Amino acid sequence: MNKLDALKFFITAAETLNFREAAVKLAISPSVVTRTIAELENQLGEPLFKRNTRSIALTSFGELFLPKAKRLLEDSNALFQTAKDDNEMKGVVRITLFRLPNHEQILYELLTALRTYPELFIDWRLDMMRLDTVEHRIDIGIRVGREPNPNFIIKPIARVQHIFVAAPDLLERLGAPKDFEDLRQRYPFSGLINPETGKVWEFMLDGVNTFLPRHLEFFSTDPDTQIQAALAGRAVVQASDLACKEYLASGRLVKVLPEIQQEKWQLYLYRPYQTITPKRVMKVFEVLEGVLRKHLG
Repeated sequence: MNKLDALKFFITAAETLNFREAAVKLAISPSVVTRTIAELENQLGEPLFKRNTRSIALTSFGELFLPKAKRLLEDSNALFQTAKDDNEMKGVVRITLFRLPNHEQILYELLTALRTYPELFIDWRLDMMRLDTVEHRIDIGIRVGREPNPNFIIKPIARVQHIFVAAPDLLERLGAPKDFEDLRQRYPFSGLINPETGKVWEFMLDGVNTFLPRHLEFFSTDPDTQIQAALAGRAVVQASDLACKEYLASGRLVKVLPEIQQEKWQLYLYRPYQTITPKRVMKVFEVLEGVLRKHLG
């Protein structure tokens, strides 16, 4: 028995005091009304109507139960109506991302574009690791990787090239590397630590071959911090051209052995597949895609 339907049938029957007329108003058969009322009475353990072949009337229990049933049905209708209409652009949208170039400006432009929705709140989570969409209730994410997860709705934003970078003074002190093996043997590198394992991530070349530098002289869990080590002349860093773009343009960093072919990854915006996606999530996804393309595309 659907209890909300049963209450609706009961209220209509109480107002008409005629099961056949109630069935016409509800567009169902009289036998369904009769059976549902009987099931409701059985559930409550009290009769709701006194009836004979000529007439029908509410019992004393039925008279007391009627206003309670009306309030509950009205509250349930209001609840679903509010969720559908009033709250479409209200609530929290959680976004997970790593630290992007100009991410403060990206966030500013996103929040500015959403000012017309004062009850829409952004939960902006900077995290190197991708947060679980279920456990952390993530609505939208920004990530970079070899291949986007096929279980997500994906919007590709930019291709990202891995490169080796160093400060010019480090190259002056040690001399330009003759080849990759010379770079690996003589130059200090920065290691990026995997927070989940506490170990340094593998150094990748082409997506298949890995290497281990002879000298690891700086460690961090944060890619941006690694770039600071490169700027300070302390280490060679394997980073993305996107993260180093500003420093390469100013000459504070230079590419090391740029002829070496390294991986290209995809920077993308994503959201999980859902049976129903709230309009506020769709709106934030659309606006964020535009802001990302403006700055990174």
